[in-house]
Amino acid sequence: MPVPTTVASATPVPPHGTRRRAERTRLIAWIIAMTVIVAALAVAGLAVGSRPLAPADVVAALFSDRRDAVGVIVHELRAPRTLTALLTGACLGIAGVLMRAVTRNPLADPGLLGVNAGAALGVVTAIAFFGMGTAGGYVWFAFAGAAGAAVLVNAAARSGRRADTVGLVLAGVALTACLSAVVRIVTLADDDTFESFRFWAVGSFERRDPDVALQLLPFALVGAVLAVVVSRGVDQLALGTDVARSLGVSPTVVIVGAGAAITLLCATATSAAGPLAFIGLLVAHLVRRLVGPDVRRSLPLAALVGAALTLASDILGRVIAAPGEIEAGIVAAFLGAPLLLWLVLRRTT
Repeated sequence: MPVPTTVASATPVPPHGTRRRAERTRLIAWIIAMTVIVAALAVAGLAVGSRPLAPADVVAALFSDRRDAVGVIVHELRAPRTLTALLTGACLGIAGVLMRAVTRNPLADPGLLGVNAGAALGVVTAIAFFGMGTAGGYVWFAFAGAAGAAVLVNAAARSGRRADTVGLVLAGVALTACLSAVVRIVTLADDDTFESFRFWAVGSFERRDPDVALQLLPFALVGAVLAVVVSRGVDQLALGTDVARSLGVSPTVVIVGAGAAITLLCATATSAAGPLAFIGLLVAHLVRRLVGPDVRRSLPLAALVGAALTLASDILGRVIAAPGEIEAGIVAAFLGAPLLLWLVLRRTT
């Protein structure tokens, strides 16, 4: 008697080429959507403030040389802070995705490399010993401190002559603790330094000089290009060190290159606006959920999402406390912490 057979119903698996085309289409759709959102937020950033402006007046002033009150507000006050917010957010977004992929840690934040603490020490040095009191004055001190701290962390992590992401994070945590202690000593010893430093420490785009974003743009571009160059190696390194080596990838070169890119991007963002919590970490989680773990494909979207989140935080701070404002760093922390918690809870369920 023949034994009856049952045919298991299975969902057909789409061909590899079809799946790749679907992923590419989804990525392009998200990039277009985020580009529109960033453009709308940029117009809102020029229109929202202690004196609200109509979008039509903003566009007219933006593409003209008018020197009336609207023109001065758009060109000299709000355009610099909007450009700085966009640049800062894009840098933090790219650095966040790259940092998570390199360390293979979902809680990795660009600040783990000691960048924030190094920048803080640079700002305190500029204020306490050189009398700097504006963002345009201490931006280079902040950049030098951030870059120097990241270089020390990378050197300490590679002291064993091997690529070690755990050592990278531990070195960053240790250096952050040391530099933060020095910053506290200096600020507690000088009330004037503390008063000036505390406005930078919360993360703000208020009263940014028009040249700040332009001065830092070359470093951001170099960091972004370097991130794109090493992104393929980072994706291959995620398959394992042995597999990466078999594909012709040097783990040490990839980690050092990614560290240099993260250093340039984070130093640019932190020196321009101060430490902004959760932006890089949140972008890494959002982009991964939207388009997957592929670093090479997700970098453009990460830049747009980071720019949108940072500029939205700056705008929301002006709306909530109008005619005053709440600093973007505070708003980003309030928005980022619950949203990140929601993403983590969704992942665990």
